Amino acid sequence: MTGSEFLTRRATRRPSLLVLPLMAVLVSGCGGKANNDTFDLSLTPSGEGPPVRNRQILVPEPTAVRLLNSDQVVVRVSPSEVQYLANSRWGDRLPALVQSKLVEAFENSGRIGGVGKPGQGLAIDYQVVTDIRAFEVSSGSQRVANVEISAKLLNDRNGTVRAQSVFRAAAPVSGSENRDFIEALDQAFAKVGSDIVAWTLRSM
Repeated sequence: MTGSEFLTRRATRRPSLLVLPLMAVLVSGCGGKANNDTFDLSLTPSGEGPPVRNRQILVPEPTAVRLLNSDQVVVRVSPSEVQYLANSRWGDRLPALVQSKLVEAFENSGRIGGVGKPGQGLAIDYQVVTDIRAFEVSSGSQRVANVEISAKLLNDRNGTVRAQSVFRAAAPVSGSENRDFIEALDQAFAKVGSDIVAWTLRSM
């Protein structure tokens, strides 16, 4: 099955609320259980920035709307209609996957005193609070992977926002296979993740 065969999801419009139903019926030619390919994101490049080895940061799990808060790979066919990539899934819920890759990127940068997730007992100076706004492939004649993540650098000692920004990247899809969709999303996320790390280091 190629990347052009999707699980269709339609948005239902109501007077003041856009509802995106998330329970999908699997379309399978054999009528049996789907054999989903499981995909991971590559390690995000560590980015560049000044060393801040006297600082420790916390990376909470990103927030995301229900549409993105799952292990499904999203394909957008119109502003109000999305589909899920058939026979494919992320290795974890997308927000948990993004969180892990950001933590690894900060660690691998070698420019910060410490980084961790909630519950690990670090004495924290700042939190990098993120929200996944887009993580999808736009279908059409030109298929493009789009990743958009907003970030706030929160002073953990007084609760003030030190800096905030929105990071976006796009990458073309080079083919019609599922792995081509994932590759493009991976490239777009690598750029966004690297930019978040570099921005955080500059902003502290």
